[in-house]
Amino acid sequence: MDYRKKFFVDPAGKLRLQKLDPAYKGEHESPETAQQETEHFRKKLTHQQALLHAQQKHSVLVVLQALDAGGKDGTVNHVFSALNPQGATVIGFKQPTPLELSHDFLWRVHPHAPGRGEVAIFNRSHYEDVLVTRVHKLIDKATWTARYERIREFETGLTDNGTTILKFFLHISKEEQLARFGERLQDPERNWKISDSDYTERVLWDDYIAAFEDAIIATSTHNAPWYVIPSNHKWFRNLAVSQIMADTMEALGMAFPEPSVDLAEIWRKYHAAVEEGHQRKS
Repeated sequence: MDYRKKFFVDPAGKLRLQKLDPAYKGEHESPETAQQETEHFRKKLTHQQALLHAQQKHSVLVVLQALDAGGKDGTVNHVFSALNPQGATVIGFKQPTPLELSHDFLWRVHPHAPGRGEVAIFNRSHYEDVLVTRVHKLIDKATWTARYERIREFETGLTDNGTTILKFFLHISKEEQLARFGERLQDPERNWKISDSDYTERVLWDDYIAAFEDAIIATSTHNAPWYVIPSNHKWFRNLAVSQIMADTMEALGMAFPEPSVDLAEIWRKYHAAVEEGHQRKS
């Protein structure tokens, strides 16, 4: 199944997240049945990144957004660990600092856009400024609507410069979120992530869903598409994201560049050096 088509958010359509099943798992019934396919796309992703780095013509920006416990960190760990860290960066956007707040909302984001040959993964992103700020009534409708336009312009500028943009909303149910909070509470390696706000923000669930729906439909374009990924099943999330990213990069038609030197001459010099070494030993 082509998840690029299935989960793409058509900007000409409507988005109602409550009508999309976050527990969807396609034709697979378990992580075991999906494992081979997931590994196939992870290996493909590794190869495509090597081409990206060698060719130095394109870059890739991945945007991960989700409600709390939606799986952003897990996606980074399980999907993007297939990437060579020398050519990939993960940037987490937290609450803006006073310096960042003294500039326009995109000021802190642009320096982290990937250069040619690079992959950048935004764990949260510039979309926080039309989500959290809206839900907590820090901005009004006129402001977040204007910001949609600024975001589209920003992303168009990146794509015009050779950046492929993939934006993923990791869609979980309210019940799944609560279950994951419970798992964290019992895990000494993760319970430090829990805060009071995790539970107080749940009261605003419907407000967040409305904000996500509006932001996604307003900024999903064919050059910078949004994908809504069913993420109740972490293993299916990993499969879908890895397939979409690997296939999108493959569609760029990248290839290793031709050598910039005369290989025959380099081989001649190599064999001459080896022969000279043997003569010195004898």
